[in-house]
Amino acid sequence: MSEAMLSKVRKLLAKAEDPACTPAESAAFTAKATELIARYGVDRALLAARDPATDPVGDRVVDVLAPYARDKAGLLAAVADPLRCRSVRRARGDGFALHLFGFASDLERVDLLFTSLLVQAAHGLSGTAVPAGEHPAAFRRSWLAGFARMVGERLREAEAGAAAERDVPSVALVLADRSDQVARRVTEVYPRLRTAPLRRLAGTGFGAGAEAGRRADLGGRGVVDGAGGRGIAR
Repeated sequence: MSEAMLSKVRKLLAKAEDPACTPAESAAFTAKATELIARYGVDRALLAARDPATDPVGDRVVDVLAPYARDKAGLLAAVADPLRCRSVRRARGDGFALHLFGFASDLERVDLLFTSLLVQAAHGLSGTAVPAGEHPAAFRRSWLAGFARMVGERLREAEAGAAAERDVPSVALVLADRSDQVARRVTEVYPRLRTAPLRRLAGTGFGAGAEAGRRADLGGRGVVDGAGGRGIAR
């Protein structure tokens, strides 16, 4: 991502992260940032189709720490999957190591968004009261699940919109081929990968978290629960 665009996206996300920002203002900043990030992702994919050396497949490991490590890992997967990255969750201490696979430009987008969304989620949780009589941890886990689910859905819609904007007949094939290349790399590194089981959450915060995810700043039209892109190493 060019330094000029990176600076613009960071400024938009920083405004969205500001606790003094109203929900409407945060949503507007996030939408613009997501649009820039999504368009960038499609443009880089088309460029790499002509010159693969400009955007190689790579990987990186992201440490996700307690508290709520599993929930943060779910948010990371929810961001990674729509951006054509795959994540493999490995236990590490009282948290997890998320091994991410994707093209360099997509990994860059994931890192930028996940860092911002963690801050936005923390602000959202701090401003949401736990209902009387409910266990705080259970409520917060369900809140984070709702937040991640909505973020994932919005990112999928944004990516599809950015691809549709490009008047290039081969764009769908280019993006599908990139996803296939990433999947093959994951299989090479983790040939015995298994899918993580679904979680059962008892808290009642899902709806409030989903509403916060609906307002979260994603940066524009192209940047869920991400179970489809997550695996567990064994």
